[in-house]
Amino acid sequence: MKTKSKKVKLNFLHYCVYVISLGGFLFGYDTGVINGALAFMSRPGQLNLTPTLQGIVSSSLVIGACFGALGCGRVADKIGRRKTLRIIAIVFTIATVFCAVAMNFWLMSIFRFILGLAVGAASSLSPMYLAEISPENLRSANVNKNAIFIVLGQLCAFIVNAILGNIWGHWDPIWRVMVISGAVPSIILWVNSFRISGSPQWLLLKHRFNRARKIFRRLGFENTNQFIKSQSEQSSEQNDDEFIWSTALKNKKLLYLLVTGIVIALIQQISGVNTVMYYGTILLEKVGMGESGSLYANVLIGVVSVIASIFGTRMIEHANHHRMLIIGLIGNVVFMALLGTIMKSNVFSQGVTNALVLISLTLFLANHQGIVSPVTWLLLAEMFPGKVKAQFMSVATATTWITNFVISLIYPQLVAILGTALVFFVFAMSNGLSIVLASLFVNSKKMAKAYDTASLS
Repeated sequence: MKTKSKKVKLNFLHYCVYVISLGGFLFGYDTGVINGALAFMSRPGQLNLTPTLQGIVSSSLVIGACFGALGCGRVADKIGRRKTLRIIAIVFTIATVFCAVAMNFWLMSIFRFILGLAVGAASSLSPMYLAEISPENLRSANVNKNAIFIVLGQLCAFIVNAILGNIWGHWDPIWRVMVISGAVPSIILWVNSFRISGSPQWLLLKHRFNRARKIFRRLGFENTNQFIKSQSEQSSEQNDDEFIWSTALKNKKLLYLLVTGIVIALIQQISGVNTVMYYGTILLEKVGMGESGSLYANVLIGVVSVIASIFGTRMIEHANHHRMLIIGLIGNVVFMALLGTIMKSNVFSQGVTNALVLISLTLFLANHQGIVSPVTWLLLAEMFPGKVKAQFMSVATATTWITNFVISLIYPQLVAILGTALVFFVFAMSNGLSIVLASLFVNSKKMAKAYDTASLS
């Protein structure tokens, strides 16, 4: 009977994890779908986008994500994680439909900005929510599922783009079908959000200890009474239940954790990974693969990224996260430098160059999505104490989107000025800078000590 009860609890936990991870899937899908759709919407008969306007359309979602990530923490603290996720699903659905029917560049940019609010909020909420509902022995694995779902969302977007683009590529408005397909998973997320568990950690912050105890038990947590008792005692000693930034920033340990979180978020983005996610089709067309070949090449890249993320997340669960981050960043430097060298060289024929570029891009994405990205999301989800978790997570996630915005906006201009090969060398150097930043700030033992001893009281 006890074994059956434990299995029921585990099944419910898994269900909650997969539903919440749909937020990561939508994050990946909506950042990946522009990769194939951009070339079609740029045609003269459609939105007629120049390289500059392409950068604005791509980055409008990203700047929206900055605001979505920043605002998510306060909303999630006020109304709870589950209700916030439900609102995110609604915004995803509505904004996706309006993007699909946008008739000009300005409307597309505005609706992509609104869609970005949901993307940014989901990117901040999902890993935090997963960490809060997961017992300690399953926490890393469950948070990593969100990282896998992000890559899976990108792969699904690549597959949809490739199928639609190759079958109906002669029909210019096909990009509208590509875009609106993202409404399907957002509707699924909204429907299932009514059946998942709320966050017991959030209930503790709201002093609803009896309700939190019931949810802890339903999710399969063990020995929760002592933990809840200690949280109750800490809460009773605190005079103010509200998060206050001035108080948090005066605490040296909390300040260290916040700065480290910002550095980790920065590291994840200056790798150059999202230039491949947003502009991969256009990039591969530039090296001579053609529109059809580029769409299918993206699918291959996406498949390898998903496989790498599955194996990579399992590998890093019990490994030293700081060491794995350094290893992943070294890999990024190597593959970006290799890409630049191949594209700068005139030694190979066009066919060989295309193959080498595709292999190098695939290896870079496999390394980043399999090691660097899941490690950074795992660190961010686990490094902040409960009282400041939502607010600090929002700032760190907003940093990823601000950096993403700058890079995605200037990338087309950088390619136009420097050429694609030199841009890859620039990203090789930025990954080298990330190694230095990780060595200086990301110290697992120091972070754990700051987590254990930091307090707002």
